Amino acid sequence: MKSYSYIGQDAKGNVVRSRANAENEQEFLQKMKERGVYIREYQEDDSDTSRSIYKFNTKELSFCCRQLSAMLTSGLTLVKAIDILTKEQTNAKARAIWQDIYENVQKGESFSSTLEMHSGSFPEFLISMVGAGESSGSLDVIMQRMSDHYTKENKLKNVVRGAMVYPIILAVVAIGITIFLFTAILPRFLEMYEDPNDMPALTRILAAGSEFLRTKWFLLIAIIGGIVMGFAYLMKTPDFRLKFDRFILKGPGFGPLVTKIYTGRFARTLSSLYSSGIPMVECLQRSSDVLANSYISSKFEEVIDEVKQGESLSASITRTEIFENMFCSIIYVGEESGALDTILEKTADYYEDESESAVKRLVGMVEPILIVFMGIMIGLIVGGIYPALYGAFGEMENQA
Repeated sequence: MKSYSYIGQDAKGNVVRSRANAENEQEFLQKMKERGVYIREYQEDDSDTSRSIYKFNTKELSFCCRQLSAMLTSGLTLVKAIDILTKEQTNAKARAIWQDIYENVQKGESFSSTLEMHSGSFPEFLISMVGAGESSGSLDVIMQRMSDHYTKENKLKNVVRGAMVYPIILAVVAIGITIFLFTAILPRFLEMYEDPNDMPALTRILAAGSEFLRTKWFLLIAIIGGIVMGFAYLMKTPDFRLKFDRFILKGPGFGPLVTKIYTGRFARTLSSLYSSGIPMVECLQRSSDVLANSYISSKFEEVIDEVKQGESLSASITRTEIFENMFCSIIYVGEESGALDTILEKTADYYEDESESAVKRLVGMVEPILIVFMGIMIGLIVGGIYPALYGAFGEMENQA
């Protein structure tokens, strides 16, 4: 029996540092999964080498699934396909994981159970789909479907990242200009006042802000750090997290846009799972978990219970008031026609296109706010220094 020291994260988001005994690494990782602990780093107590969990991103998952699908479709065995895929890995950690998968599959282990041994590296969604593909004998089709799924996931992430570049730059510029005006420009004009009591109220407020930024900037950093740490702590509490996630969905202006993004992801995931022959209850559970929103997860606990009791999916989802009425109506049509998987797939395409537009509109809401913020800061400073300039010009005219 070996002993392993590890650093992980539990279901509540708390960092866990402890030890566990197991026969080997696979058993250790399986035990941690059963305990609901996500392992970040672990080390065998008798070894000096620390190992961290390598998590595949959506781009890598799309590539691996596409390659496996192509090789399986061409007639290669699963063992040979995994062997070739292992050699194609350029990252040493990724290659080590695929090498372990290859060795276990070669020994007779199922592909899904081997992936489950590396559940920290692969998403649960992919493991479930691989299991369904093995059961139905359509692993090549499932791999192609997963490749398409992760390709679209990666595309949406790239759209978000690309759209956020300009607002982030604008925010940095706005903050930089504000700090420069308060610390370098404003103090020079404040020197025009011989008596601070002669300053207008607005100028005195700006002078106090300028003094604070120049002499007590470390307090500002401490306050901001405290706010960030406090928010992070509150996000770990179930009640606050539930309210925050609900606000994300129901918030004014941005709420409907976020809902479209969630609808696209939910429809794509549910379509992929349901068309693979996975039971509806498990489809709903995994589809809601993919969204990583505690409010949606809590609502879907009720949906799952109602579906188990024989309630129609469309009626249960409509009562949650999460998704648009059109989406609920589409599910109803799919149930009545017996083509729920096909309709969901087409609906997912539509809502993913809408998601891209929603992301752009969300970013479009941020840009004018930042521009207005910059305008207000500059306007306040101009309003604060104008009396000093006016007085200085008056004195120059009197001397002339």
